[in-house]
Amino acid sequence: MNSSGERRQEAAGPRDRRVHRREQDRDVHLSKALSYVLRHGALKLGLPMGADGFVPLGALLQLPQFHSFSVEDVQRVVDTNGKQRFALQPGDPSTGPLIRANQGHSLQVPELELMPIETPQALPLTLVHGTFWKHWPSILLKGLSCCGRTHIHLAPGLPGDPGVISGMRPNCEVAVFINGPLALADGIPFFHSANGVILTPGNADGVLLPKYFKEALQLCPTRKPLSLADDKDTEGQRGPKHSPRRRKMTQQ
Repeated sequence: MNSSGERRQEAAGPRDRRVHRREQDRDVHLSKALSYVLRHGALKLGLPMGADGFVPLGALLQLPQFHSFSVEDVQRVVDTNGKQRFALQPGDPSTGPLIRANQGHSLQVPELELMPIETPQALPLTLVHGTFWKHWPSILLKGLSCCGRTHIHLAPGLPGDPGVISGMRPNCEVAVFINGPLALADGIPFFHSANGVILTPGNADGVLLPKYFKEALQLCPTRKPLSLADDKDTEGQRGPKHSPRRRKMTQQ
């Protein structure tokens, strides 16, 4: 009898893991859907958005892509998101709970809770933007761009550094370190977001020019410095090369 009970427990283990994976996948799907709607699509989808970026959660859950999710699902995703991408607040009786994205908007959100950074001393010691090899030659030549968003995102450190919870994707291949005091002295604004990301709109064209780059670092497969020389010979800085066989396997 004990043997039978042990077998049932062993059989339940893989099922439990599969259920857990399905729940994780469902939460990832919900998080991505929330990111799109709250950062980019709210007005197009007919959601009322306040000047502070909050929308009524009840109205959001009425959208077709959220019909299979509950308030509890959203609360769980907000509470467990390691990058603190979202914020919930109670709202008043007429609206019910409200939700917003903390940053990353292409929509104009004039009263998003961004704290202006007005002195060099208020800037983090490290300001770094994470990117990928395919963008590096253009960034080296033209600078960092908002790319359709309202701000360029900067982290106060590299992924894994203490206190760094957001601002850079963990799979970034290149890190660009920014001279914040120089940019600030030239009139480039910087802001603290609610989840610790440093945001800047760049110059009037939405660009943070290469003159503000302090250094650059290849992040993978190993970390090593990259040249910021203003020349066109960036062939050695296009990332790890693969053999034709490897490329063919990757494309399959």
